[in-house]
Amino acid sequence: MDMTPLPRPPKAAARPVLGHVNLMADTLIANATLDDLRAIVRSMVASATPGIAAALTAAARERLAHHPPCAPADAYPPSPPPSGGSSPSHSYAAISGALPLFTPYGPTPHLHDTLRRARALYGSGMGFASLGLLATVVRCAHGHGLRWAAEDEGELADCLAVIDADIAQAIQSCKEEIESGRAGPGSHEHAHAALADLRAALDAAAREWGPGAAEFPFERAAASLGCWKIAL
Repeated sequence: MDMTPLPRPPKAAARPVLGHVNLMADTLIANATLDDLRAIVRSMVASATPGIAAALTAAARERLAHHPPCAPADAYPPSPPPSGGSSPSHSYAAISGALPLFTPYGPTPHLHDTLRRARALYGSGMGFASLGLLATVVRCAHGHGLRWAAEDEGELADCLAVIDADIAQAIQSCKEEIESGRAGPGSHEHAHAALADLRAALDAAAREWGPGAAEFPFERAAASLGCWKIAL
């Protein structure tokens, strides 16, 4: 009797195994408070489990790419093309409405909603996608003729400092987006357009507040943008 083993059938091409959320985990997610969920996620990321931070930001990008954060805009909506490669083509369409971000005396609650949405984008690695929102914020700030001076203290000065820091962080996110390769060749035009739009908004703000001002409220943002020679 021939004892030669029969050839094994070829293995099917490997396919990714799709995970699922089990019942108990889903019950936790559905019923935990927002503060509890934040603490849980931070604890997971801090655990140094290999790949967990990358998995979190990848899932966030997937979600935000298909469900872009809609933000109220001011009476000065942006008109340039959509922002960088990470952003969906309807990023600017999401910025439509007439809810004011500023009054002549300071920020409104809608500003904080807009900044929160921008942070979700650049925090997940979608830096270019956040620039349109931030450029709109800058335009709205100087477009309302806010009474700002370098020596000012209080809510307005604090708010402008926060915006300045947000823009600097978004630019850093853009750099990391390029270094990671996520800003592919097809997105170069949008990336350049987003940066040009932000630069134009900052330049207009500098002109509005006057070249003789002791300080520019978005000085850190302007320096971050000016020192970066984008190579796409």
